[in-house]
Amino acid sequence: MAFQEKATVLGCPVNYQLAPEAKRYTLRDNGFTETNGRNYQLIRPLEATPQSKEGFKLKITVDQDIKTLKMSITTANGLKSVNIFKDDSHKMLQDKFYFLMDGFISRGLFVKVD
Repeated sequence: MAFQEKATVLGCPVNYQLAPEAKRYTLRDNGFTETNGRNYQLIRPLEATPQSKEGFKLKITVDQDIKTLKMSITTANGLKSVNIFKDDSHKMLQDKFYFLMDGFISRGLFVKVD
């Protein structure tokens, strides 16, 4: 998956892009860590209990220039993308995803785009 200016997870109707005021320290303050390739990555579990090693994970990667990003929801091992929006059986996971993204928006990291 390539970096893009606008990104969303598989099946989600909402697109997100980095806020113009987002900086390196904004990423670090929100839990992103710097990778070996100097990009910034966040991996968050979407399950009810964060200590569980099973379930789905939200992965967001921001390029080193803080201009483009890519995001996905993966299986617990991180190898396969999952669509939690295909039906209502994952309603709690959808709500948690939107809650996390709304938190990032309120902290000036992302903005919703059409």
